Amino acid sequence: MLLSLSVQNYALIEHLEIDFSANFSTITGETGAGKSILLGALGLIMGNRADLSALKDKEKKCIVEAAFKIEAYNLQQLFADNDLDYEATTIIRREILPSGKSRAFVNDTPTNLAELQLLTAYLIDIHSQHDTKELEQQEYQLSILDAMGNNAEVLKEYTAQLSTYKSLVKQLEILKEEQRQSSKEEEYNIFLLQELEAANLKSDEQEILEEELETLNNVEVIHENLAKTIALSQEEQIGFLNTLKESKNALQKIASFSSKYEELVARIQSVIIELEDVSDLCAEYVEKVIFDPERMNWLTSRLQLIYDLQKKHYVQTVSELLEIQASLNIKVGRVTGLADEIQALYEKIESQEKQVINLATILSNNRSKAIPDFGSKAEVILKELGIPNAAFQINLIPSISFLTSGKDELQLLFSANKGSNFGTLKKVASGGEMSRIMLAIKSILADFTQLPTIVFDEIDTGVSGEIALKMAEIMKQMSQKRQVFAITHLPQIAAKGNQHYKVSKFIQGETTLSKIEKLASEARIHELAEMLAGKNYTESAITHAKTLLN
Repeated sequence: MLLSLSVQNYALIEHLEIDFSANFSTITGETGAGKSILLGALGLIMGNRADLSALKDKEKKCIVEAAFKIEAYNLQQLFADNDLDYEATTIIRREILPSGKSRAFVNDTPTNLAELQLLTAYLIDIHSQHDTKELEQQEYQLSILDAMGNNAEVLKEYTAQLSTYKSLVKQLEILKEEQRQSSKEEEYNIFLLQELEAANLKSDEQEILEEELETLNNVEVIHENLAKTIALSQEEQIGFLNTLKESKNALQKIASFSSKYEELVARIQSVIIELEDVSDLCAEYVEKVIFDPERMNWLTSRLQLIYDLQKKHYVQTVSELLEIQASLNIKVGRVTGLADEIQALYEKIESQEKQVINLATILSNNRSKAIPDFGSKAEVILKELGIPNAAFQINLIPSISFLTSGKDELQLLFSANKGSNFGTLKKVASGGEMSRIMLAIKSILADFTQLPTIVFDEIDTGVSGEIALKMAEIMKQMSQKRQVFAITHLPQIAAKGNQHYKVSKFIQGETTLSKIEKLASEARIHELAEMLAGKNYTESAITHAKTLLN
């Protein structure tokens, strides 16, 4: 339940702090006194959007804070799912900064408006005059039957299973589209794959082949220079190997005189060994450098094949061609695999569809059982509210497709007078009748839902006298199971509250302000008398007010 409300710098409110009690509370005040401001402040708590026009002083921030007692409503998991700190007395705060930015907090934990709206849907329900339009919406009508049919858990499971079903269907469409595209490309992909497979490419062959071809293209130059190197190294008179060996022999003669000379001998020996190896390799290579036109033609042809494939596939290396080959191999194999996947998915969807249909059937059966109970209860309450011949005709029409709440389309028809034709609420119910129907529904739902607090904003519009008294009695009866507020202009309803709050405007200096206060017994009598007879009420109005209170 709503324990308290604190408002700073909002509309006509400079600063307001008010505590609330359980059961039935009535709120009265002249038109324009600020009752709508109070609802606006609660709307901010519920996550409604706000702008700078809400600030009384544009240089200061607006703060609205509400405390709720929630320990009896099993909301711990909801808090955990949204990373909020759970407290038995939960405080929700909204701040609107002069910059226009808005912030929200739950137990001092920052949160966003979506999470705030989700949470407060479990805490408070504000029903304004315009909300009777909800009655015309099929979703709301179904929600009534779901509450009475105890469908909450089944509906939750249905929603989860329907989501899985839709996900599978979407996945099937994706696979079928992939299959269509793959089938179109299959023949070309097979050709490309066979072409690459026939090439029998090796990842490093391009560099090897290019090197070999370069060698064959320059056989004469290579042969000439290798032979020259061999001659320079091994020529009997001027060969550098013979010269080095002579140098080595000369140094050996003085090596015993110093380790320095001995080191020089060792280094020359190392050079001799290295150069002898170079000379031997040159001799080996010169024997292998043979002009081979057939090999040269094969190399040219092979490399041209590689170059053509690279150009065709817009790549630079054989490795990239091999990657394309692997990808094509997967694509070609995928066509066959897709057919198997699609068939398996069809079977999975069929199984999932059966689960969804089963849950939808349970929902429908529970709704069908709730229809007579709803009709009889609503008709009894409406009879008390001055519509003695009220009658409902409710039909569940099976839908060919899955809807968000089952496979039922609901037709709710109403007749207010005996002998009148049934019609939709929008067509046959007046504004006053709609308000009474909504009150009847809220009264019925009070036995089936766990909503902590409900606020009726002038639901009594268009009624008076005995009907107003009956409406007040119904709201008071509802308040035995939840906290109920009624914003009203009717003294008959205001008098039924366990506590009575008055909203009023006053002038302070050059500023008009709004306030709300809880009325003590004497002040309450005078407020009711004023509601009955105006500001210049008489003693008889006082007596009438006392009678209403008693």
